Amino acid sequence: MNFSTPLLAGTLLRRYKRFLADVRLDGGTEITAHTANTGSMRGCCEPGSRVWLSDSGNPERKYRLSWELVQPVGGPIIGINTSLSNRLVREAVEAGVIKELQGYERIRAEVRYGRENSRIDLLLEEHLSRPDCYLEVKNVTLEEGGAALFPDAVSTRGTKHLRELMHVVGDGGRAALCFCVQRGDVESMRPADAIDPEYGRTLREATAAGVEVLAYRAEVNPQGIELLTPLPVRLS
Repeated sequence: MNFSTPLLAGTLLRRYKRFLADVRLDGGTEITAHTANTGSMRGCCEPGSRVWLSDSGNPERKYRLSWELVQPVGGPIIGINTSLSNRLVREAVEAGVIKELQGYERIRAEVRYGRENSRIDLLLEEHLSRPDCYLEVKNVTLEEGGAALFPDAVSTRGTKHLRELMHVVGDGGRAALCFCVQRGDVESMRPADAIDPEYGRTLREATAAGVEVLAYRAEVNPQGIELLTPLPVRLS
């Protein structure tokens, strides 16, 4: 995925009210940008970090600029826009990068399903020999000790999605979870048990029940983001 227009660079002043960030652009102008990330953004929102913003080109939008990337002091460039993760995974499936999910003729997004009134991120359909695959996508930005961690805050919604995937498998279908890791400095993926032990417990239960758990690492730079590398998922 390439950004459609060049990103604007600046310095993060503060992130607040979940969806807002104050940034000083390189030219000196201070602006407020929209932040498409509902998590805590632990390790990704320290004042003084290098950031990159996209311009919607829409003067009618209250916050015309959107925060896309951050580079903490001494760290890698990280993609923080969670609204891009479904697109990144879909592109990786269609490009043949995610080997585990090949052979489907059609992909649909945001399809209603489940017992708890959910929407699946991606539904892969029309495989010659396998059932449709219900694919949940989670964006990952947190790192600890060379491993990517999810979630970065308690995620009751994420736990609900795991229950829904287990129901799919229990009904004879195929279900998978893909962690979309938008940073390039990690070598494995694991649940953030210290932050949300219930999510970690449910993830292990889902894996034991037959839900497939995948993780792919992205190459991130101000020109674009691309999922390229599979990561081992460590549950023990």
